[in-house]
Amino acid sequence: MRPSATILRKFSCRIEPGQRIALVGESGCGKSTTVQLIERFYNVTRGQLLLDDQEISELNLQWLRSKIGIVSQEPVLFDLTIRENIAYGDHSRQDIPMEEIIDVATKANIHHFIETLPQGYDTHVGMKGVQMSGGEKQRIAIARSLLKNPTILLLDEATSAMDNQNEKIVQEALERAQESRTCIIIAHRLQTIKNCDLIFVVKNGRIIESGGHAELLKKHGVYYNMILLNS
Repeated sequence: MRPSATILRKFSCRIEPGQRIALVGESGCGKSTTVQLIERFYNVTRGQLLLDDQEISELNLQWLRSKIGIVSQEPVLFDLTIRENIAYGDHSRQDIPMEEIIDVATKANIHHFIETLPQGYDTHVGMKGVQMSGGEKQRIAIARSLLKNPTILLLDEATSAMDNQNEKIVQEALERAQESRTCIIIAHRLQTIKNCDLIFVVKNGRIIESGGHAELLKKHGVYYNMILLNS
């Protein structure tokens, strides 16, 4: 953390409940900072960040984070069973019914795989999930994030480190997870955000373009050129 460094400058946007929005731009432009402010890893030093017209820094931190689900590029799994790793997603309860574990695992497109394992949900994933592939770890992380039924889902380059086959499987799980939620997506692979309601192109801490995928392509601007480079 560098308190003296200004990351976001004149950064202004409004996200409606239930919208899926994407943040795209070069590394260091402010995408991850935006997500970290929503998670309240730190607070804004100037300006405002509002949630339902309330200053986010005034909200109870535990309550706020209970409403947010996060899936990052490199999910953190613990040297526990699959069931315990998924159950870790809801700290408000000590005992999570197995039916709920199976339900979120099914939504995350990982249940059928788990059933093929000799020990099923009692399979240990190993230190940092070493016994699981990247796609399997990511789907377990998606199930974990869905367990508390979050209102806001943050996806931080969740498929950027995957091969095409794993990306397709995980992307299907992510699409299912996004239903009926406000979603903020940091995307490296632009083909994963074409269906977003709004795409914000960020450069040097500012939003320089915004609109839907088709709308931005018609502008022949920065987003258009990014698509050409990614194709």
